[in-house]
Amino acid sequence: MRQTWFSRRAIGLHAVILIIVPTFAGLCDWQVHRALSGNDLSWAYVFEWPFFAGYAFYMWWRILHEVPTPVSPGGEPGLEARPADDAGAASDPEAAERAAYNRYLSELATRGKRKQWR
Repeated sequence: MRQTWFSRRAIGLHAVILIIVPTFAGLCDWQVHRALSGNDLSWAYVFEWPFFAGYAFYMWWRILHEVPTPVSPGGEPGLEARPADDAGAASDPEAAERAAYNRYLSELATRGKRKQWR
């Protein structure tokens, strides 16, 4: 639990939320005063700023408690490396093409080079 609340990443998130929520509260207060002085458009912002603050708080909580996705040996997040099933590929041409493409992707992932778009 200590790592969740006091890691470098968590401290940064705490700093951001400590700046954003009071700023949004101040903006809401400003819009309330404008709305009460006759600016009808400000009534929409009176309700938006608390919503934004609530959403920031929600995202702070989610990001703080998210579980990192495991990275497969091939470097793809969330995918596990599996050997291609070539037995069914002989009877289905699409499966054979898919298996060949998966082998190609696996080869690219093991090379360790970044793909360059030209």
